[in-house]
Amino acid sequence: MREASSDISIGKKEVAKDLINQILELGGSLMYWRLPNSDEKTLIICNSGASVRDEITLEGSMPGFAFAPFNPTKGKYFFHADLVFRFKNDEIVDGPDINNTAFFSKRVESAKEKKSQLFYSSQTKNEIITVFSALVEACIQKTESGQIEKIVPSKFTDIDLPENFDVVKTFDKLCEKHPNAFVSLVTSPETGTWIGASPELLVSVDAQEKFRTIALAGTQKQLPNVNPKSVAWTQKEIEEQALVSRYIINCFKKIRVREYVEHGPHTVVAGSLLHLRTDYEVNMNEINFPQLGSVMLKLLHPTSAVCGMPLEPSIDFLQNNEGYDREFYGGFLGPVGFESESKLFVNLRCMQIFETKARIYAGAGVTADSVVEKEVEEVEMKIMTLSQILNS
Repeated sequence: MREASSDISIGKKEVAKDLINQILELGGSLMYWRLPNSDEKTLIICNSGASVRDEITLEGSMPGFAFAPFNPTKGKYFFHADLVFRFKNDEIVDGPDINNTAFFSKRVESAKEKKSQLFYSSQTKNEIITVFSALVEACIQKTESGQIEKIVPSKFTDIDLPENFDVVKTFDKLCEKHPNAFVSLVTSPETGTWIGASPELLVSVDAQEKFRTIALAGTQKQLPNVNPKSVAWTQKEIEEQALVSRYIINCFKKIRVREYVEHGPHTVVAGSLLHLRTDYEVNMNEINFPQLGSVMLKLLHPTSAVCGMPLEPSIDFLQNNEGYDREFYGGFLGPVGFESESKLFVNLRCMQIFETKARIYAGAGVTADSVVEKEVEEVEMKIMTLSQILNS
């Protein structure tokens, strides 16, 4: 086993991979991410252990990283940013000197005795899941009955990791292929290892007290040499996206927020796929609502884009019919309290990494106008987007 080296210092190029491997060898928990349209990457080490919370609070939070499962009744993990490193072009531009950091200096010797543990989950779980086409058909029948407007069934596919699999290189490929996405790597004993490129902002609160969220729904493949602005959408896709927008507006109404700005819907690119997106913004100072971020986070999760509408019957249907535990797929994740800003994203376009396999998750919005074959095709397109990254 390669011993943890101690020669990493600020200014050394191509250091991200070595630093992350050291953290994993030492049994540390790490969160590594790149915000949309940014050239900076952030890495935090949490050596104090994750805290489990009923809800994530954004106001006055110490810097850290939130990671929440799809099921809103389950505990949500918060990892304190005990050590923070920032990278540009794989070079550390800000961070502590690890040679004078207790996490590294006190545990280097113990690392020599440990087997290198790159991932915290050694094997995939055996799940009994419904045939996806049959699940979609059941969702259509449920929406046709009028009891539910929209349901978002999902599935997963297990694929073998390539022999030369490198989690940091995979992260960098996701950054390259998905410049508009939130690209993340989360690995800890409590959560296992997850990596993904989410196109969907759930909640953002910036230093100017501006709250933001988006409605994202509808999917089609991006064709070469076709301007996204000229893409046509079907009535089903337009209505599906409108349901997500309506869900957000209903959340505003519940807390009597009427002063919001709405932009869209417009077509956006997410890797090799296209979606319809509507943006919402609220000036929290103007409406004197400093807790809006935390309140909306609780109301929005899980959104109708990953669950359905209305919320409660959609969750019940999925838990009774989907046949497997989504764990963190469809949950949310992101940095909290960094430079007075918090940015949480829906955990989409993601995969869970095991010792020899990757489990890729994807779902599709089903309404009464859905066609089984098209929904199955959409999910396979989303899975292929990630599997191609792994095998490229």
